[in-house]
Amino acid sequence: MSRYEHRVTHDEQGNRIDALLASFPEVCSRGEAVRLLESGQVLLNGSRHTAKKRIVLAGDTIVYTLHPPAEQPLTGEYIELDIRYEDDYLIVLSKEAGMVVHPAQGHAEGTLVHALLNHCGYENLALLQGEDRPGIVHRLDKDTSGLMLVAKDEQAGLALQEGIRTRNVDRRYLTLVHGYIAPDTGLVDAPITRGSVERKRMTVGDGPGSREAITTFEVLDRFEAGQHDDGYTYLECKLYTGRTHQIRVHMDYIGHPCVGDPVYGRLGPAAQLGLTRQFLHSWRLSFVHPITGEAMEFEDGLPSDLSQALDLIADRRIP
Repeated sequence: MSRYEHRVTHDEQGNRIDALLASFPEVCSRGEAVRLLESGQVLLNGSRHTAKKRIVLAGDTIVYTLHPPAEQPLTGEYIELDIRYEDDYLIVLSKEAGMVVHPAQGHAEGTLVHALLNHCGYENLALLQGEDRPGIVHRLDKDTSGLMLVAKDEQAGLALQEGIRTRNVDRRYLTLVHGYIAPDTGLVDAPITRGSVERKRMTVGDGPGSREAITTFEVLDRFEAGQHDDGYTYLECKLYTGRTHQIRVHMDYIGHPCVGDPVYGRLGPAAQLGLTRQFLHSWRLSFVHPITGEAMEFEDGLPSDLSQALDLIADRRIP
């Protein structure tokens, strides 16, 4: 059994306790948060708490305990996959928002790994990241959508991982951020580490455990300020490293958090353009096929929730 403690920040006050719990990486879903509350595994300011609608205040202390999941072999589940390319060595697919990539606390089923096991079989997926993550070469956050690589063959998988490490796999993302970014291009070179106080947040810092993180961006569009916001900037970001929450952390670090981001965003609900997740989409992926040597390039248009957010501010576009 693991025990976690979290002190509510000013940015988090006003949230329902079940919503806040669901944002913690150890919990990850609203259903699991409700289960913890109803089973008496949550203390609020020292008292057992079960009311999921309770609004938390800055300074409240939340203590919650998690029991390790029972060990069980991974089995495939039929979950429809949006596959853009497949051969004997690799798969390129588009992951939908809301899908967790691999099993974790609170996500013992329904992940991308379970879908891959059903589609390929365990024996036909590379085990580069361990037996519980067959096929996984790199990851996307649960609520980040778009293109991903999957390895069916160990040799191909190792080559793809090396390509990511040496920056020969080109990964581009689309994001809408708060505020007006004046330069047409930019580079954020700032190491990332896990926050020492807020467990669900990564942060820029050069202390123990920090790792190099480099993101470049190019401005695609700018939108003027409105009644409830300070304007928006639409960016294409390129990853040169692959740290947890990298683009989200770097955008927050430069003062322009991703629209809809439940962890790093700061403006009120009216400024989130109806989004319930971060505006972040892996839209372009290019690499050299590790076995055939063929140049591969894939593009994936914005999903409907993100394109609708852009439509809401289309008339505010700055020429």
